[in-house]
Amino acid sequence: MGRRTDGTLSAMGSRQNTILDEILEPVARCFTPDVARQIVALRADASLQTRLDEFARKANEGELTESDREQYEAYVEAIDLISILQAKARNMLGGNTLV
Repeated sequence: MGRRTDGTLSAMGSRQNTILDEILEPVARCFTPDVARQIVALRADASLQTRLDEFARKANEGELTESDREQYEAYVEAIDLISILQAKARNMLGGNTLV
């Protein structure tokens, strides 16, 4: 989805990602090959990517307001969740990421 240019804003630690990965496993078992390909192909639309890039720029320059930080962290958490689902979808497809 988005790219993180500021490593300090990782919303989830590896332990939380491991727990989330475990919780999402039953969801991944529901994937059909078509659904898995659609999940792998998920990307932020242009307006969302612009917003994420602006948050990243502000974070890197120390200009995030408290409201910006809360929004950015929420986006990062959502991106983490989608990334885990995408990894599970790729695994289901045998590592084939072609859509």
